Amino acid sequence: MLSRDKLPNIASPLSVLVKSLLLSSIFAASTLISASGYASNTSHVPNTNHAPNAKSTPNAKSAQQCQLDSFAKPLFELEQNIEYHQLENGLSVRLLPQPQQQTISISTLFNVGSRNEPQGQTGYAHLFEHLLFKGSENLPGDGYAQQMNRIGARFNASTFFDFTRYYAQLPKQALALGLYLEADRLRRPVITEDTIANQQGAVLQEMAGAIDNQPYVRQAMQYLLEQVKGTPYGHAVIGSKADLMQANQSSLMAFHQRYYRPDYAQMTLIGALPDNTLELIEHEFADWQKSTAAPSKFNDLQIDAKANHGSIVDERGPWPAVLMAWHTVGRNHQDAEAIALLNQYLFQQRDSLLARRTTSAQQTMLHLSYPLALEHHGVANIVLVPRANESLDELATIVETLIDDVVKNGISDTRLCNVKAAYLETKLAKLASPLTLANMLSNSQQRDKRTPLTSPWQRTNQVTSDDMARVAAKYYQHKAVRLDMLPAWYIRSGKTLLEWLPKSWSQWLEEQAL
Repeated sequence: MLSRDKLPNIASPLSVLVKSLLLSSIFAASTLISASGYASNTSHVPNTNHAPNAKSTPNAKSAQQCQLDSFAKPLFELEQNIEYHQLENGLSVRLLPQPQQQTISISTLFNVGSRNEPQGQTGYAHLFEHLLFKGSENLPGDGYAQQMNRIGARFNASTFFDFTRYYAQLPKQALALGLYLEADRLRRPVITEDTIANQQGAVLQEMAGAIDNQPYVRQAMQYLLEQVKGTPYGHAVIGSKADLMQANQSSLMAFHQRYYRPDYAQMTLIGALPDNTLELIEHEFADWQKSTAAPSKFNDLQIDAKANHGSIVDERGPWPAVLMAWHTVGRNHQDAEAIALLNQYLFQQRDSLLARRTTSAQQTMLHLSYPLALEHHGVANIVLVPRANESLDELATIVETLIDDVVKNGISDTRLCNVKAAYLETKLAKLASPLTLANMLSNSQQRDKRTPLTSPWQRTNQVTSDDMARVAAKYYQHKAVRLDMLPAWYIRSGKTLLEWLPKSWSQWLEEQAL
């Protein structure tokens, strides 16, 4: 059940293809957790005027000019109300009472994803996510879904490279029942060969719809995964068809025994929590025994990043596009926050460098960026769809030029403050949805376990212009993994024709093609 968060609504049919490409290729058929192609200003944060980019003034002066802590106050206030507990078996629990709510949101994240899958078992984490909706010791078959639907609950799950998450929102009166239902399926699943066969078919349908039946996606996915071949992140979350079809009851139950364990889990509850919420949780989960297996350990990827350029051709492709990606760092790395801000500044904000450069010159019909933040690696990316008379080489050159400019000139204090304000606005927006917030808190880093809202913001607010220039040089400059995605008609004759046609004619062709 790979859920999809809402993506920006781009008024073009071509955007469907680009979104599919990013979801299935860059993220290798995983789930977007907090995707946001653009950031916009709201009343929560100050909207500083956009000054031309210039070499930054000293950091002390920059700090004086960008005082955002008062706007971050909701993060600090909300965090003070979060109760953190850890059961004796290692289960981490966060409780955030919100008496004004009529519901309770529950999010449980397990520290198991596709990175944990050994050779021959790719796709197991995602397949197992499916199976946990299909029967447990006291809830056979579709019993879980039937009970949850009966009480009017919302529920879903998602699988990623690093984790699997189960989440639900239910009426406040149904907390005891909801915890019982969650505990039964998470702790005591019943996996039959019939259920396995049924869900293998469901996953293969997902694979066909999201990957194999989409132009470019399968080839692009293979090209990108090749860049991290031989690492825990070197295969798609959805797995291979061959491995999925070999899954059996014995291997899947062994997978559950190994990875579905209390010390691998973070649970968050938000909403109208009764006073005995912790006691209810302990009643259902406290006797869950730890696994005797040692926890899995992973190291940050050591990639010798170099520029490379590939291309794929697909008869089904409606229009050419260019994908550019860069190896970055895992989310625990000291450069993670600077890279996140750099991605916003270059590609993601509505007034990003790329948007200002290409929109004014009408060089792209569409560009989208969804950076990938893993525990031990990261991928920055941008997909650009050219106007009819623009070449892919020209668009790639524009991106490289923008990166060179950041390396040379840094970013002005005003612009840096504005980028931080956009980051803060995104964080504040998540506070409004209890279920979104529960999912975010359940994915807290170990270093932030008691300050999951404020510590990431404080690290972000400490990023300087020099940091932005440094990470641009270290991870981006001359290190792009470029992939040209070409329709067959384009390589035969279309490219030259489109680039030489009068603009009015090429625009008419764009409309006809799309």
